[in-house]
Amino acid sequence: MSMYPIKMLQTAATLAVLLTLPDFIPYFKDYKVLDWRFAGQVLDFAPRGQSTTPVEAEELRLRPSTDVNKTGLYKIQDRSGNLKQFYKSLYDTELKKSPGITQILHYGDSPTTADLITADVRALLQKQFGDAGHGFIFIDKPWEWYEHRGVEISGSGWEMEPANKSNVKDGQFGLGGVSFFGQWGSVASVRVKDNTHTVVEVSYLEQPSGGSFVLFGDKFPIATISTNGPETKPGFATYTVNPGISEYSIGNVQGHVRLYGMRLGKMTPGVVYSSLGLNGAYISLLAGMFGEEHWATQLRQATPQLVVINYGTNESVYPSFVHKTFERELLKVIQRVRKAVPESSILVMSPMDRGQHMSTGEIGSVPALAQLVTMEQQVAAANDCAFFNTFEAMGGPGTMGRWYQSEPRMVGADLIHPMPAGAKLVGNLLYKALLEGYNNYKLDIVHQKFPDASIRGKKASEEK
Repeated sequence: MSMYPIKMLQTAATLAVLLTLPDFIPYFKDYKVLDWRFAGQVLDFAPRGQSTTPVEAEELRLRPSTDVNKTGLYKIQDRSGNLKQFYKSLYDTELKKSPGITQILHYGDSPTTADLITADVRALLQKQFGDAGHGFIFIDKPWEWYEHRGVEISGSGWEMEPANKSNVKDGQFGLGGVSFFGQWGSVASVRVKDNTHTVVEVSYLEQPSGGSFVLFGDKFPIATISTNGPETKPGFATYTVNPGISEYSIGNVQGHVRLYGMRLGKMTPGVVYSSLGLNGAYISLLAGMFGEEHWATQLRQATPQLVVINYGTNESVYPSFVHKTFERELLKVIQRVRKAVPESSILVMSPMDRGQHMSTGEIGSVPALAQLVTMEQQVAAANDCAFFNTFEAMGGPGTMGRWYQSEPRMVGADLIHPMPAGAKLVGNLLYKALLEGYNNYKLDIVHQKFPDASIRGKKASEEK
């Protein structure tokens, strides 16, 4: 009598053959249900809670393998040298010259709402130049998919008003574009994996009859903050704290308060990369929905060395808006930023490709997108701003179609929002472009100090 039933062994063998066929016979590739490379994960019992956010869970599931060293280089266009101020700050950061902190603000639409793309650039820059803190974070989630890598955000009792969908038309939406109206019972919690931050700043609206709230660090009070003042204006409460705090929270609200967010930093040389994405955002958000003076105050408080203006995805499906309005609105945003923080560099970053199903059955790009990207390039050049052509860098027309059919899939079914692997690719592209420009900046410094060094080097090589 056999130890194992014959039918069970036959069934197991048949199943193994069926699972293996797609790896060896191209005809069956669309029927592949198992990647043998990851079969061992069946026995990989990762503890619950290891990944704290849906985005991080998706990243672990897809295991994106995009290596920055394998990503191509697509250069930033900067004929006027607008990025020199940013590169100078990075140079001081690299040399740890006090204060040595380089602040970057990245304004964008829905992909950056979940800290996609921006999280990858942040990680790469901080690995290269040092970590000076996470930057700006909303105190609660305006949308369920609002995420920041390495941060867990929760709250309750807030009335949330994004600038692009607000009944309040006063233009006072803080640095990130969302107001949080709170009263007794409103609470917020921001938990960070990195507990080495030493600076926490809460931004709010100071106003007559404004209430108060308490800022806690790991449940211990840091300060009671009053939002009452003789006039309506932005308010900022900044505190130095000891490292080791894993949760910053807000509670004990008295009266009515209007808050915007937190900024987390460190008093150490490095990069701070604030991801400022809003769901459904478009260029008019910064051009008109943000009050000019209010936003200018927020920008000056953040002291950015680089402001990234990254819009166009949502506008690209409205050809009339692209033809008649987009250029004027982009110019207005550039002028506003330059007026508020004239010492900052400005990088206009084009949107990614946006796919659509064509009548031929193929997936192509929305028609107005190429024109919008060209328009951004022209406006940036005419106004001495740097420009990064994300659309071309990632592959140009039809890229989202290729991404959707790739394995692993790099864009969602809407052909707009990148999966973690796609976001990482774009983040790598931007990082490499910034680093290439920075390295050229350093070469220029060497040539200025030793103007004939390259000539001597060339002659020496010729003599050999």
